[in-house]
Amino acid sequence: MTQLRIDSITKTYFIGDLRIDAVKNATIEVKKGDFVSIIGHSGSGKTTLLSIIGGIASPTSGRLLFRDEDIYAFGSDRLSDYRCENIGFMFQFASLLPILTAKENLLLPLIFRSKKPENMQEAGHKAVELLKMVGLGDKIDAYPSQLSGGQQRRVAIARAFMNDPEVILADEPTGDLDEDTEQEMIKFFRKMNEEKGITFIMVTHNTGLAHQTKRHIRMTNGIIKEI
Repeated sequence: MTQLRIDSITKTYFIGDLRIDAVKNATIEVKKGDFVSIIGHSGSGKTTLLSIIGGIASPTSGRLLFRDEDIYAFGSDRLSDYRCENIGFMFQFASLLPILTAKENLLLPLIFRSKKPENMQEAGHKAVELLKMVGLGDKIDAYPSQLSGGQQRRVAIARAFMNDPEVILADEPTGDLDEDTEQEMIKFFRKMNEEKGITFIMVTHNTGLAHQTKRHIRMTNGIIKEI
């Protein structure tokens, strides 16, 4: 079943008289349960494409279909619900709030949902379990300043799963990790993909990581091509 369809999408920026087509007429289908890697050099348009899929940056032309509905035809509230309830984001930087503990940083996305959890204690248990799954069971009450860069990254990875997303959008999700931890996280991603049916779209410059996913797409100067 097609879950996402990127339909003839172009994203154009203008800097003075300079026109930059960050994404050029991109079309691709993603089925539920896919694990897709997008590889390409810096500036090739990978992050822009993820932002469009995530409902953050609207395309200049084309459509982004989620379950056959164009998300950019949604009103602002429904688009916000799409981001909060269907998408889990892993950004290039951990972006943790320094005044919150690791557990509290995981609970933060729940605040933005239109449907708040009925049982916050149960949500707290879930946050703890996710932190344990990424190897941070002993850092639940630690603040970001008490964590290494790699540990902060793992908190951010765990946070992306807090709202039970259908799709994970991961932008260089293992960039701060050593090789062993990177492999542990990719194994965790595959487990969530296979057991929970979560769709993954992962941007990476690491071809070794890309070859561990089900599908590989190369992006060059805004143009995407399936490998």
